[in-house]
Amino acid sequence: MYKTVLKTGALAAFMACSALVTVPAFAAKTDLVLGAAAADVGKLDPHFANSTSDRTLVAWIFGGLVRFAPGSTDPSTIEPDLAEKWEHSADKMEWTFHLRKGVQFQQGYGEVTADDVVFSLNKAGKPETSAFATDYVALKSVEAVDPYTVKITLAKAVPSLLGLVSNYSGGFILSKKAYEERGDEFQRRPVGFGPFSLEKIEPSVSIEFKAHDAYFRGKPKLEKIIYRFLNAASARDLAFISGEIDVSAGTTDQKWLARTREVPDSVVDIFDPAELTLLHVNRTKKPFDDIRVRQALAYAVNAGQMAQFRGKEFTREVKSVIPSNNLGYTDEAGVVSNDTAKAKALLAEAGYPDGVTIKMLSSQLPSLEQSAQMLQAQVAKAGIKLELEPVEHATWHQMIRKDLSSIVMYGAARFPVADYYLTQFYHSDSIVGKPTAVTNFSHCAVADEQIVAARSEVDADKQLQLWHEAQKLIVADVCAIPLNETAQVWARKKSLDWGFELKGSLSLGPLVTEQTHFTD
Repeated sequence: MYKTVLKTGALAAFMACSALVTVPAFAAKTDLVLGAAAADVGKLDPHFANSTSDRTLVAWIFGGLVRFAPGSTDPSTIEPDLAEKWEHSADKMEWTFHLRKGVQFQQGYGEVTADDVVFSLNKAGKPETSAFATDYVALKSVEAVDPYTVKITLAKAVPSLLGLVSNYSGGFILSKKAYEERGDEFQRRPVGFGPFSLEKIEPSVSIEFKAHDAYFRGKPKLEKIIYRFLNAASARDLAFISGEIDVSAGTTDQKWLARTREVPDSVVDIFDPAELTLLHVNRTKKPFDDIRVRQALAYAVNAGQMAQFRGKEFTREVKSVIPSNNLGYTDEAGVVSNDTAKAKALLAEAGYPDGVTIKMLSSQLPSLEQSAQMLQAQVAKAGIKLELEPVEHATWHQMIRKDLSSIVMYGAARFPVADYYLTQFYHSDSIVGKPTAVTNFSHCAVADEQIVAARSEVDADKQLQLWHEAQKLIVADVCAIPLNETAQVWARKKSLDWGFELKGSLSLGPLVTEQTHFTD
């Protein structure tokens, strides 16, 4: 121990000098670190970004002609983004968008012009360059009237043209020059006009972003974002508690929620869209080519039990094969309730009195892994032995698109109008393996007529009727079995302010904007 003695005069002089010195305040931190429930990055070409993690990241890099207001998934909040204004013909078949002048791409790729918009939307509509091509089949032409004016002409009416050109899936605008220069490398070296630019990728470790200083809404308050791949929930929890990360992808588990809310200075954000998890059943593969086996599986599932186990604050049971927040949803689609005896009887009738064994590729993403294990225990009671084959999440995405699993447990949210979900998951053009493939894992084709007719139906009541009919046909054929809807759950340090009220995010993760900042 040391003891310091100051003489009275010296102490007085020291205090007097100190009074003249202004003590600088500590600046708020400007680096944001997030922990992701993913093992690695997939594709950052936004027109191919299918996984939850990739969707989150591309929303920071890119923008659209219009955008959902930050923190919202409500189509009524769509507002200007690259386009400052627009108008349409009386029949809504011709749309003209007027672009802001001076909007800059990242990494020195210059001003965003109508040519980039035309290139991007045409790319989004081609199966070879987009996973969302079927969404854009109604676009007859996209033309650059001049460098700051784009005209879109439709071949047929669509439920929401603004949804197609918003900051979502195929609506993101790319730098034509960067894409042509980088080719296949673009998916790992993307260029958009959003608030953050990709800096570097360390495979399986992290991905870093830096502020796009020339962002047209203003220089971001954050200077850097580090997105760490922490696939194990325990690793994310430890990193969050210790302060290594500021934001953590949550686990849809009641115990996790209660435990995380006890962490000092922490906040849990629960927001839309709730991802609808379904069990897609391949009708072309044995034993599911027999509808009785598909029906038996439907009766063996106990969706209510799953929802109750997960927690009522972020999980709910649904009664159809599209999300409950979609325009066009009906809770009278004919979804059956759990009935083990009925399931056994149907299996016996189909020639499987002693039960049946089925293999299923399962994602190692914690939430999907837990659901798969619950499903395995449930259906076993009816004599269905489910052999799970765990696969890393990104690899799983690739494998299920190669039609390598007869049943696929898949959670997703789409633009909240029935057409999008029905088209991508149940129209025959979207069957995996086809050149026009999206996510029709069940090889469903029973509602094509209703899905197509609803797109161009101008009578709102008749359109709803068609969407309802499509859902009933899909449920009756057991193309998919609804499990539950689960909201997005993330934890953050209380000092982090998103810059808006986070009620929803179509990117399935927190939207980081130029307004996001730390308060201390």
